Amino acid sequence: MMLIMPTTYRKNGYRFFFYSNEGSEPPHIHVIGHGGEAKIWLQTAEFAFAYNFSPAQRKWIRSKIKQHVLEFMEKWNDTFKNG
Repeated sequence: MMLIMPTTYRKNGYRFFFYSNEGSEPPHIHVIGHGGEAKIWLQTAEFAFAYNFSPAQRKWIRSKIKQHVLEFMEKWNDTFKNG
């Protein structure tokens, strides 16, 4: 099975995406950029993990999650619920 990483959003050098093999987990999104990586649960905007992001970067990432949560959830559902 080929692993696909659909990008849902790009901004300021950050890429928001999910892995196509993680549909059995609760909805979440991964973020990479500026040397860091994170996984964030969409329903709570809480970090499952965050590596090499400063507090300011985490705050910015969380704000983008909250701002775009509906489109991220729609993309998640299109990929995993209907696939």
